[in-house]
Amino acid sequence: MNNELKNAFNTEMILARTSYEKADYTTAFYHLERAHILGQSYIIPHTYSHWWMCKIGFKTHNTKEIIGQFVRMAASIVFSRIWVPLGNTGGTNVNPFKPMPIPDDLKRFLN
Repeated sequence: MNNELKNAFNTEMILARTSYEKADYTTAFYHLERAHILGQSYIIPHTYSHWWMCKIGFKTHNTKEIIGQFVRMAASIVFSRIWVPLGNTGGTNVNPFKPMPIPDDLKRFLN
């Protein structure tokens, strides 16, 4: 992961954690989705974004999100370096195999 991508990923994670600490789980999840897009080709950042999504699942008592994130964490360990659906936001509200459009402001970090 180059420095520019790492900084962008870390910024999204900081924003997610700050929102999480304020119990603003919707905003936290938004930033985790963005972090997921940025980090999904790297095992540790990919898995870390899913772990935080799982934590939000626990806080919001969302069983589907909790179970789905545990499955995604396992898959992220295996598939991050092999194949990822680019742009996928990583939540259980989307198909884990579906590529999605990358937000314009994130594209420059992924080229």
